[in-house]
Amino acid sequence: MNIIVCIKQVPDTTEVKLDPATNNLVRDGVKSIINPFDMYAIEEGLRLKEKLGGKVTVITMGPPQAELALREAISLGCDEAVLISDRAFAGSDTLATSYTLSKAIEKIKDYDVIICGKQAIDGDTAQVGPGIAATLDIPQITYVRKIEEIKDGNITAQRTTEEGYEVIQTSLPCLMTVVKEINNPRLPSLKGKMKAKSAAIQVWNAAEIGAEESRIGFKGSPTWVLNIFTPPPKSNGKVFEGEPQDSVNQLVDSLKGLLY
Repeated sequence: MNIIVCIKQVPDTTEVKLDPATNNLVRDGVKSIINPFDMYAIEEGLRLKEKLGGKVTVITMGPPQAELALREAISLGCDEAVLISDRAFAGSDTLATSYTLSKAIEKIKDYDVIICGKQAIDGDTAQVGPGIAATLDIPQITYVRKIEEIKDGNITAQRTTEEGYEVIQTSLPCLMTVVKEINNPRLPSLKGKMKAKSAAIQVWNAAEIGAEESRIGFKGSPTWVLNIFTPPPKSNGKVFEGEPQDSVNQLVDSLKGLLY
């Protein structure tokens, strides 16, 4: 089984800053980590490999420094890594990002399952995984909390819903986005860390994946970030003191005042 895991390197902080000229994130001087939800995607890919055989290829789109995230994935047990990096990708929204990752996956060609984290913590859109599936025209199962079975060219998985979960079966190849309930990510071994240091990271630019100029970067992005900020802290709440019944009456009167 050939498994592809898509990951993203994100700032390890909520105090993000924007370049006023481009409205892109300023990454210089900011520590970066693998998107936490993508760690569950990596772990699930590794578990599938250990159970069914095959290999895990991890890919990411980003600047040259994103290579560090790929090496961390290799230290955990991933077999191969691909960095999709080109200045032409700058300013990509979720649509352009989905297209770019899809072109890289098409270049890889041989895959059975694509696994993504449910969303990235720096955007929280949860759109890239489904966007990849739509671009590749393959089935998708989002918010997967458990893979029940992979057999006879089909996969059966539990998908989280607001009421609980539903069981979905679809054919392979398919894409899944996973939630944190699916597993507990492992830590890298010493052997894994040594392997990651010397691992060869493939780097592909826009031309090498055959991406159309009009569908990447700013040109391929119908949405733009105008501003990003940390919400101000909430003001202090109102405390009702006294006997429980008196406090309840005060609360009811206060709510009535808001309604009328």
